[in-house]
Amino acid sequence: MRHVSVVVILLLAGCLSVENALVYHPRPGEQPYELPPAPNEEIALVLADGAKLHARWAPHPRATSTVLFFHGNGGNIDGWGQAVREVWQQLDASVLIVDYPGYGHSEGKPSEAGCYAAADAAYRWLVEQQHVPPERIIVWGESLGGAVAVELASRQPHRALVLVRTFTSLPEVADDQLPLLASSLFLTNRFPSVERIGLCKSPVFIASAEKDRIIQPRHGQRLHAACTAPAELCVLRGIGHDEPLPYGFYAAVRSFLATKAPIPLTPNPSPPPMNSLR
Repeated sequence: MRHVSVVVILLLAGCLSVENALVYHPRPGEQPYELPPAPNEEIALVLADGAKLHARWAPHPRATSTVLFFHGNGGNIDGWGQAVREVWQQLDASVLIVDYPGYGHSEGKPSEAGCYAAADAAYRWLVEQQHVPPERIIVWGESLGGAVAVELASRQPHRALVLVRTFTSLPEVADDQLPLLASSLFLTNRFPSVERIGLCKSPVFIASAEKDRIIQPRHGQRLHAACTAPAELCVLRGIGHDEPLPYGFYAAVRSFLATKAPIPLTPNPSPPPMNSLR
């Protein structure tokens, strides 16, 4: 038994050493494409440990809301230009997208804690530097970015949370892919969205892909069931995990925002007191 235990420990140590390489797939900086047709400002966000993160700010001239966009585990913000462009155009919203540590031009190494730190830095920049009211921030996450979005939205005020093809937790995704290995027991990266989403107090829009073989549709169903705030589940018919979002998706998001998460009206200033008549 002792020899078996030693072998198991060595195997687990090997798994831990390669886990991040399996979870995170960053690429170095590349030429951006399909950027929004607006002045795109390159932003440097600084973490508490001094590491600098690369972010891109795309203000919209008619914006009434701002989307804080968290991308998936592959590539970097340059490769997500088309997605940002669609959000910018379809929602008439300004967009801030940030690269996690170790992604693109961002310093550091990828980790779960690093993803959350990047989200905090981006949120602070919007509120403190751009003076965007929290009630006008739409927190948006796709795939792995959905878990980052849920964690931030569980702690910070916002207008709405939009999740696209994301999961309940990373261990559940691992068990879906390798059901006989019980690999979830050994994962140090957890991203437990299903445990946190009930803490999100603003309306939640969840989109799952009908033919997703990486993040099965039941993940979206379980997240929706765990919501305590008003929530809507949208099934993307006929597509998988990496295919372009279908026609009508953004119409559904716009309808959701208008009905479930309308922008609060700015109260009119009180009229000056009238002089009493004598």
